[in-house]
Amino acid sequence: MLKKIKEATDFIKSKASKDVEIGVILGTGLGGLAEDINVEAAIPYEEIPHFPVSTVQGHSGKLIIGELSGKRVVAMQGRFHFYEGYTMQELTFPVRVMKFLGIEKLLVSNAAGGMHPDFEIGDIMIIDDHINLFPSNPLIGKNYDELGPRFPDMSVPYDLDIISTIESVAKKNNIKVQKGTYVGVSGPTFETPAEYGYMSRIGGDAVGMSTVPEVIVARHMNIPCFAFSIITDLGVDGKIVEVSHEEVQKVAQKSEKILTKLVQEVFKEL
Repeated sequence: MLKKIKEATDFIKSKASKDVEIGVILGTGLGGLAEDINVEAAIPYEEIPHFPVSTVQGHSGKLIIGELSGKRVVAMQGRFHFYEGYTMQELTFPVRVMKFLGIEKLLVSNAAGGMHPDFEIGDIMIIDDHINLFPSNPLIGKNYDELGPRFPDMSVPYDLDIISTIESVAKKNNIKVQKGTYVGVSGPTFETPAEYGYMSRIGGDAVGMSTVPEVIVARHMNIPCFAFSIITDLGVDGKIVEVSHEEVQKVAQKSEKILTKLVQEVFKEL
């Protein structure tokens, strides 16, 4: 793994001249943030040694390096998912590479089904904790001490200082935000009413098919994380309706401009 990380890192560095500060993983319907990056390099995933290739509609598949709100960023426009058939190690490989590129913080975004009764479709939720219901963990297998400890602490998966900054920036810019626990599941099916109820009862506020593996790997390497969910459908009794990937994308795109503005303003404060 270390050899693969180094080869991918060296290739990316050959395309971009400066170090990066923040890693960004942009999910379903949220790739538009990349349009606001002052781009130095845009590298298709298939050109990067050992990178997986995204297969999901709405995930374009480029690594973008440049500047956003005065910060040097490396952004994944399109991410990888466990349900695509990748191993946990494969889908989190880009996070390892980002660390070797020099990132000091990681931003992750996703589309999610809301389970909190106060949530509405289109809400932005700051993730302050998560529950891992994936059938695996990206740290299973050989541990490389150069990357992180065998048993990493997860008492603060999402950085509290950054969350405080986000809340302050949202208030200043009159942007409505929710806050809650994200449940990570394998997919690719959307949830049954009983599954929504179960996940709500164990403490979940939103559910999706990503983010948790990437954050586990980032915390393994001691990278502070912050994350957002766009609530694209509701898993609340009496509000559950049939949902499709296309509908999820449409809702995410409607909220994209608001989240983009929030992220830009937060970056100025980091």
